[in-house]
Amino acid sequence: MSITVTLANVRRVLTQLKHDHATLALLVVFPTVLLIILRYVFDVEQVFNRVAPALLGIFPFTVMFLVTSVATLRERRSGTLERLMTMPMGRLDFLFGYGIAFGFLALIQVGVVTGVTVGFLGLDIEGSLWVLLLVAVINALLGTALGLAVSALARTEFQAVQFLPVVALPQVLLCGLFIARNQMAQLLEWISNAMPLSYAVDAMYIVTRSASTTSDLWRDVLVVAGASVLALALGAATLRRQTS
Repeated sequence: MSITVTLANVRRVLTQLKHDHATLALLVVFPTVLLIILRYVFDVEQVFNRVAPALLGIFPFTVMFLVTSVATLRERRSGTLERLMTMPMGRLDFLFGYGIAFGFLALIQVGVVTGVTVGFLGLDIEGSLWVLLLVAVINALLGTALGLAVSALARTEFQAVQFLPVVALPQVLLCGLFIARNQMAQLLEWISNAMPLSYAVDAMYIVTRSASTTSDLWRDVLVVAGASVLALALGAATLRRQTS
């Protein structure tokens, strides 16, 4: 892996996305609109304050998963990856380049979504806004890493989209959004404990409900970050140059 090659790939991906207005709107505008809609669906401040922290982690995670899985697969199907691999670019250069590029977009996405949620929609947070932003960005990076990993297993864009309910939906259902994880059936709680999104949502709840940064918060952050690195490593191990 070369830092120079990886950064060159970052610039390439960002240049492509700069001209893809539909994808940029999906990344930045769509999660914000969803949170605004849900704020007025609940129409009760206490209920919104209870579910919004989880949604701040879930929506960026889901959108980044979808966009990165489809975009990476398109690179492979179009032959772009094959041409890049004839140059001095390894699999890690490709994947980490994508991860850094989409990580930059995740920072913008989370900044907009968090700003609207806290400023316009009135979400109350007890902890630091900067820590909230950090946790939200890490959640989005988890979606990016998992999207990059599953794209290596798909053959078509449709298959990449099909991975969304397989990978993301069980995590959304068991992350604690609807009921506290320790109140679930024992088997479901065990499964939830093995899913990285559960720790991402736990971290969001800690930041919004506690004024101090606890050891549980940093444990959750490390688990999510570790899962992201593991997903990127898995993607590098299974990435194919082209789709047959």
